[in-house]
Amino acid sequence: MDTSSAQILRYTAFTTDPSGGNPAGVVPDAAGLGEEEMLAVAADLGYSETAFVTVRDEELRRFRIRFFSPLAEVDFCGHATVAAAVALAERLGPGALRFDTPVGEVPVDTSVTPDGSVRATLTSVPTGSEPAGPGELDAALTALGWRREDLDPALPPRVAFGGVRHLVLAAATRARLADLDYDFDALADLMRRAGWTTVQLVWREGPDLFHARDPFPVGGVVEDPATGAAAAALGGYLRDLGLVREAVELTIRQGEDMGRPSELTVAVDPGDARVRVTGNAVPLLR
Repeated sequence: MDTSSAQILRYTAFTTDPSGGNPAGVVPDAAGLGEEEMLAVAADLGYSETAFVTVRDEELRRFRIRFFSPLAEVDFCGHATVAAAVALAERLGPGALRFDTPVGEVPVDTSVTPDGSVRATLTSVPTGSEPAGPGELDAALTALGWRREDLDPALPPRVAFGGVRHLVLAAATRARLADLDYDFDALADLMRRAGWTTVQLVWREGPDLFHARDPFPVGGVVEDPATGAAAAALGGYLRDLGLVREAVELTIRQGEDMGRPSELTVAVDPGDARVRVTGNAVPLLR
């Protein structure tokens, strides 16, 4: 299939403002595209991820989806899932969708908000976390230019999973989080060896409010303005630490330091390994 004939939609997720959120490409009918062609589309768009709908069953509202960064295929991407769900809901009508992804089935509920925008809630695959290895942690801190004293002792470094793996590092101060200037190649090499998709840097402003930044050098992108998969992983991380004792709804603010503010709502239930991540998506202005 000639990629020039593929319909390519452009959305930005976890915002209602086209100037905010995390841009994602959506190819609603990619049945005729091979891997190299999908990678070429993603690289040409230059967004951190593009979602490709490779199989469609509109009657059952079930779709098979693959995700590509400009450099490689990614097993799961939250913001591109939200973007694809909103794009499909705008064309098929709101309601429940089922996405078959490389990590398993991801249900997504879509609805129209009072202002007319479309909101999507994805339910992650089961989440989990484990302590970060000391060698990997030291290498990550070195690449970031952080010290152990920069970390919040109440939120220990862990590798968290929400479809893909992320190193979670909690900064002790907002100033530490705001000052992001890292060694792109060194961090990318470490992440490839460790199998991390992003490094999720967070600062906890309050019990239910976090600020986040997510370097994504393995995808060829310095930083993601909103990261749904990492948000799901953070929910599982907090549950594993015993910091979620009853069902709660958390807010993650991301992209503020990039000038693309994003807001992710994360629902965590201590009795459920799955995490629900909610956000809007809107078409990008061309």
